Amino acid sequence: MRKFQVITLFPEMTTGVFNNSMMWKAQKDGIVELTTVNLREFGLGSRRQVDDTPYGGGDGMLLMVEPLWKAVEFAKSQDETAKVVLMSPRGQRWRQTKAQEEADDDRGVIFICGRYEGVDERILELVDEQWSIGDFVLTGGELAAMMMIDSIVRLIPGVLGGEKSAEIESFSDGETLEFPQYTRPEEFKGLRVPDVLLSGHHGNIARWRAEQSQMLTKKNTP
Repeated sequence: MRKFQVITLFPEMTTGVFNNSMMWKAQKDGIVELTTVNLREFGLGSRRQVDDTPYGGGDGMLLMVEPLWKAVEFAKSQDETAKVVLMSPRGQRWRQTKAQEEADDDRGVIFICGRYEGVDERILELVDEQWSIGDFVLTGGELAAMMMIDSIVRLIPGVLGGEKSAEIESFSDGETLEFPQYTRPEEFKGLRVPDVLLSGHHGNIARWRAEQSQMLTKKNTP
């Protein structure tokens, strides 16, 4: 069973994602385990402090190294071989090929979700990789972590069900967008399904799909 742990100040944020659809099914079927680690439980003092002002001045607060360190150690005790990942704009850009790579990896993943102005740099001593969903900044790493977990879990064998369902998706080859798809009825408000898809000629259908994929990729990607 693959384990994904999310270290966060707001564990309730994951409830809607982890308890619905394919994420729920994957857990029910015993394929994955999705859990949160509440950073506040490792806070310092009677107030469970987890953040402080940065040395050198500046606005905002940083997550302190000691609570984060303890939270990572706890998560590691639950899954000793898991890799530790920090959600960060510095990280490598998330792509479908990376999601597939992680789906093929047997190790669990521990996600550190930053907040406020970020994290004390010293936590990087425990971090194996940094990942990013794009060149923009969120208020915390939870949304990014959930997106990545969703993109990984759905590619783990047995989650989606159909053996070929993930092979024809956008970016499954690293760059190409998926072709258009249609289902019943054949006509709706004057909009018709392309005749080639109704022809039953598998060769022509395959060629049409390949042409459409190339056209959409050229039009919609940089």
